[in-house]
Order: sequence, then C-alpha cells, then structure tokens
Amino acid sequence: MSKFRNFKMVGYVIYGRGSFDQLDEIITPHRKRDAPMIFLVDHFFEGKPLVDKIPLKGRDRVLFADVTYEPKTKVVDAMAQQLKDEYGTVSGIIGIGGGSTLDLAKAVSLMMTNPGSSADYQGWDLVRYPGVYKVGVPTLSGTGAEVSRTTVLTGPTRKLGMNSDYTPFDQIVLDPQLTANAPVNQRFYTGMDCYIHCIESLQGTYLNEFSKSYGEKALELCRKVFVEKEGWDEVCDNQLMMASYAGGMSIAYSQVGVAHAVSYGLSYLLGTKHGIGNCIVMNHLEDYYPEAVVEFKYMVAKNGITLPEGICSGLSDDDFNKMIDVSLGMKPLWENALGKNWEQVMTRQKLRSLYEKL
Repeated sequence: MSKFRNFKMVGYVIYGRGSFDQLDEIITPHRKRDAPMIFLVDHFFEGKPLVDKIPLKGRDRVLFADVTYEPKTKVVDAMAQQLKDEYGTVSGIIGIGGGSTLDLAKAVSLMMTNPGSSADYQGWDLVRYPGVYKVGVPTLSGTGAEVSRTTVLTGPTRKLGMNSDYTPFDQIVLDPQLTANAPVNQRFYTGMDCYIHCIESLQGTYLNEFSKSYGEKALELCRKVFVEKEGWDEVCDNQLMMASYAGGMSIAYSQVGVAHAVSYGLSYLLGTKHGIGNCIVMNHLEDYYPEAVVEFKYMVAKNGITLPEGICSGLSDDDFNKMIDVSLGMKPLWENALGKNWEQVMTRQKLRSLYEKL
C-alpha cells in the first residue's frame, strides 16, 4: 500500500489590497500577558512609512533584519537568544519583508522553543517542538516562503532548510499594495524564482495532479506579468502575489530541480542571493529545460535585466568542491529533476563544468 504525505499548510490566509490594516485585529487574540509581539522587518523599510503602520502595543518591538545576505544559523541563534534573555518568551514573531526576512522569522520562532542551534535542525523533520506564533507578511512576490514548510538557512557546513510540519506560518497576510515600490531588479529576480519553481515542479519526476494544478496556474500568471504585459501596474502586483502563493503550493507537494540545487552551492560559497542565483543558473540549463530557457532569456531581455556573468571565474579546486558538495547534498531536488538514477547522470565533473559556465 502506498504511503502519502500528510501535508501541513499555513493556518490562516488573508488576501487583498489594504489587508495589512487588519494585522492588529488578527494578532490580538494571540497576545500573551507580558510577552511582546516581535516585528521582524526587512531593513529596506527602515525610516519608511510602512513602519508607522505596524500595530505596536505595550512592550512590542520592531527589529530590522539585515538581509544583505541570506539568513545564517548563527544569526538565527543570536536573535532567538537575545529575545529569550530580554523577555523570557514572546507572544509571536511577525516577519515583514521578502523571502529572507520570512525565513528568518520562521526560524527564530522555532528556536524560541527548540534547544540547541538551528544548525541542528537543517534537514527533514528534525524540529522537535512547535515554535511561537508566527505571521508572514510578504513585501516581495515570488519566493513562496510565505507558504513553504521550510526555512532556508546557511549553516557552518551546508545551506539547507529546517523542513518540518512546525515550520509553516500560522497566518499570512497577502497585501499586494506592500509590493508596489519594490526595486525593479529585485522584483524580477523573485518573480523568476516563482517561474523557475513552476518549471522545475511541472517537469519533475515527482509531479502529481495536486502540484500540477497549482504550478500551471502560477506559470500562467508569471507569463501574464513578464511575457504579455507592457509596463507595470496594480494588476501585476496582484497577479504576481498569487503566482508566488500558487508556486509555493506547487513545490510543497513535489520539489524543485536543477536550478535550485546548483544555486544552493553559489549561495553557500559566494553569498549569492537566492533569486539572482537561480537566474544565473537557469540561463545555462538548456540541456535540462530547453523550452523554458528560451522563454526565460526572452523575459530577461524584455524586462531590461542584465545578469551577472563569470561569478565562478578564479575559484580554486577547493571552492568548486565545496559548491559541488552542497549542491549534491540536495538529493530530493536532483531525484525530482533527473530520476532515481540521478547520481549516474549528474557526476561531480559534469556539475563542475556547469559551475564553470556561470
């Protein structure tokens, strides 16, 4: 008899332009006496009007997350320990920002209640206890971090998520107004993260009708925004936010593939951010996703984006081996992309040749 995954989803979802204004009403029932709500906000918004709309009460606190680099386990551990030392416990963690901020919020929530280091929980189903109440408020669309059961972290030896049923947010607030002023390049890179999610899910060996239904819709919305549309407007913000949600749902019951597996190595060694890393890799994956790469290159040109080149030039053998080790450690991604015999297909030499092109 087959055994099917019992998939844990986000607890509550609110969607709509202006829905951020209901955040106070949403979180009030989850407040505990003398335990503040911690608002973890992308540093992009420091000194900007959004901060003034955060519903602070009592001992609540805004912490600005420096997401110049993607979240590291040591940063998660330090932040959780700081909150424990100052408050004992907190009522909840509310992440407001892009994918890195949302992942950081999920990880800190989990480390408020789990012993040791977040590095101990990098892997699948290692988290032992539910975290404190956590809310995700995306201000960029595409990563799918708002619905994911993982929080991707760079640890001492690897880049890998805390994948568990305790990781998803208890509540997400999807307000497309919050994405309106996103930098053009950043908006493209996160949008392409969603596009690549869909391509890898829809062409993977793990594909099923659950994933297919979400993936096809997300891909349709990505094409409306980045292929068909001339210029950017509110409709694009609305569509890309829902593409991100659906794309995240698609990979939740399947997996991503080659672009993500390779970009994890770039991120670990070079600190390349996830969205742009996926784009750099996708640009060279004609052997794996030929039709999608043609479409991807069209979107890059149409949207006036210049991708970095030569980021792996000058690396040592040791550097290449570190990236290869991290990438090949993403076994479910490779199996989804290439099948059960993927280790015969993607050899170390073949992966090094791919890195050398980037």
